[in-house]
Amino acid sequence: MLNNPARSGLKLFFNKKDLFARLTPFNLILLLLPIAVFIGVVVAKGGIIAAGGFLVLFVGIPMVLGIVAYPKFGIAVFIFVSFFLNYVGEVVPEDVPLGIMLDAITYLLIFGFFLKKKYDSSWDYFKNPVSYLVLAWLGYNLLEAINPSSPSILAWVYTVRTVGFLILTYFIFVYHIRSVEYIRFLFKLWLLLALIAAMSGFQQENIGLLPFEQKWYYSDPEKLSFLFIMGHLRKVGIFPDPVTYSYNLVVAAVMCIVFAMGDITRVKKILLWMAVPFFLLTMLYSGTRAAYVLPPAALALLAILKFNRKVLVFVLFAAAFLGVLIVMPTGNPLIKRFQSAFKPNDDPSYLVRVENQRRIKPFILSHPIGGGLGSVGVWGRKFAPNSMLAKFPPDSGYVRVAVEMGWIGLFLFCTLMFVILKTGINNYFLIKDPELKNYCLAMVLVIFIFNVGNSPQQALVQYPSNILFYLAAALLVVTYRLDKEKQAQQINNGELKN
Repeated sequence: MLNNPARSGLKLFFNKKDLFARLTPFNLILLLLPIAVFIGVVVAKGGIIAAGGFLVLFVGIPMVLGIVAYPKFGIAVFIFVSFFLNYVGEVVPEDVPLGIMLDAITYLLIFGFFLKKKYDSSWDYFKNPVSYLVLAWLGYNLLEAINPSSPSILAWVYTVRTVGFLILTYFIFVYHIRSVEYIRFLFKLWLLLALIAAMSGFQQENIGLLPFEQKWYYSDPEKLSFLFIMGHLRKVGIFPDPVTYSYNLVVAAVMCIVFAMGDITRVKKILLWMAVPFFLLTMLYSGTRAAYVLPPAALALLAILKFNRKVLVFVLFAAAFLGVLIVMPTGNPLIKRFQSAFKPNDDPSYLVRVENQRRIKPFILSHPIGGGLGSVGVWGRKFAPNSMLAKFPPDSGYVRVAVEMGWIGLFLFCTLMFVILKTGINNYFLIKDPELKNYCLAMVLVIFIFNVGNSPQQALVQYPSNILFYLAAALLVVTYRLDKEKQAQQINNGELKN
């Protein structure tokens, strides 16, 4: 939160309760009636433009001030908007630039961060290996602007928004998350939004598509051919694609498992365990085979890090159930597609991806800094449609990094991922507080899931996955910092008692 002159001015703006409390209902009506009439007349004459102007005036400006002055509020809004942005995009016209909204919130949070640092010159929160590697990765992304192999600077401009500048949110999370109470709030918000996404997928599968959802599915024949596989329409819930949908539900399921193993009330444990099968069931509706291997991979790491009898029994039971599910005969298309994920050599699409990676390997080896950020995918096809890379399907997030940023960029990216995981695992074993220790473990598994999932698919390019990834990375650092502060406070209290 801001302080000193900046905070005082904004606080004065928001705290006018005493003035309105002294007004009688009649006087309040006399005060507001002319304003209401004025707004009605202006909207009637100005139409949607005037209505939009008033919306900006009465909602947008307070929202902007709130995000800058109260970063905890801003972070919550940021996460909330990242979940629903693409879903809202299915309703509004295609030419409405909704992505600017998240860009604006990102820049406002960054602005608020530097405004706060004007009165706080300490950078101790960021003196750790993860922060140094994040800065190095950001710097490398910016240097890609002068990559001589890049076919278009505009492709870099549009890509660096979600790949480069979004990295700065890591520092915002590290700096502004300062209490375990706020961490609890963020986890509740995270799981609630994931539950809404799962319910949306359940509705699409079992009740049917809403009219605007159906219009979105059938608006593009190429997209429909990608989403309709083996006689089943892949569900995306509130997300832009099946990969983002399935990965986020796996993350939510694993978080529920870890939290349920913590020291919480029986009611919360029951609710969390009930949510796990629902998340995993609705994840199957996506038809994303890459997501099917993520739960067993996460449980394997969980068994290693939290090695005790209860965890071992649970993981063995889950492994036995998984084994039966893989080999049992079935006519259900969802289960058949699930089984195919564990037989990649029989999957034609997997063999195509392997062949594509073999063909692009000479290009990667001959271009140390790659073909330029944004040269692959949507922006590559838009700004350099005739280039070789514009037509290349990267599939894997790691392959995309290697193609766009070269083997040097791939090495730096893998180093960043390794350092984040190593730091998280080390902090997990160093943290003494049971609650913070459990939160750190959950975030280690989240980072691990996104890293494993980034190999067969692009796991970190869509909202909200990219934001949640940097939130998880920041929480690995924050939980350890809060634990050290708590231990130091306990020691001081002990010395005072003596």
